[in-house]
Amino acid sequence: MGRNRILILGGTTEARKLAEALAGRAELDVLLSLAGRTATPLPHPVPVRSGGFGGADGLARFIVQEGIELLVDATHPFAPRISANAAEAVAKTGIAGFALRRPAWESVSGDRWISVADMPEAVKALGASPRRVFLAIGRQEAHHFNAAPQHDYLVRSVDPVDPPLQLQRVSYVLSMGPFHLEDEKRLLTEHGIEVIVAKNSGGDATYAKIEAARELGIEVVMIRRALPANMEAVDSVAAALRHVDQVAFPAAKRGV
Repeated sequence: MGRNRILILGGTTEARKLAEALAGRAELDVLLSLAGRTATPLPHPVPVRSGGFGGADGLARFIVQEGIELLVDATHPFAPRISANAAEAVAKTGIAGFALRRPAWESVSGDRWISVADMPEAVKALGASPRRVFLAIGRQEAHHFNAAPQHDYLVRSVDPVDPPLQLQRVSYVLSMGPFHLEDEKRLLTEHGIEVIVAKNSGGDATYAKIEAARELGIEVVMIRRALPANMEAVDSVAAALRHVDQVAFPAAKRGV
């Protein structure tokens, strides 16, 4: 009996954990795909490919050529294009597919959130008066804030912002989560941060900045997620594993 081929579209903690959980199963052949945007990605326990597919049609061709039987979209909640391509490719090829989406954060008592739809709205939400701003949005979209040079910026990302922002008052921190509450409070205090710009990515790895903002009374400009792609979704690695066993490959459970 041949091995069941699974393609995981990754780049998230959940994708790595799912790959780890499936790696030891002899009846499954797992391939993890990364966008290739991180210069030094963490090691993974399954074969990895890097780079794009060429849109939904390219992904569909790859699925057919490689004999993929199940696609799991475990990309970042703020990667709507690849999620849309994944949903379209699954529909085109007729294979099984589902998304692994961690739940979004929800505001609680003490949070001072300003909810916005996208980066341009986030720029406007900072206002006209100079403020000390912590950009906790990664490097890909930091350039939007060139439009508001009156502020002082602290930018945190895994890899350097390239090209650097065209701002007079900006500093950079290169760091990868998970982050811890006391460290985040220290960072915000030492830099005199007055407002944080963040994406509602959910999960535990970067939530400490939200907790720190709450405890310090700091405002958060929170960028909402776009509507998800039209694909069945689960919200945890445990649920994804059950889906693999019960829906995608019910005869391929361990020991069967």
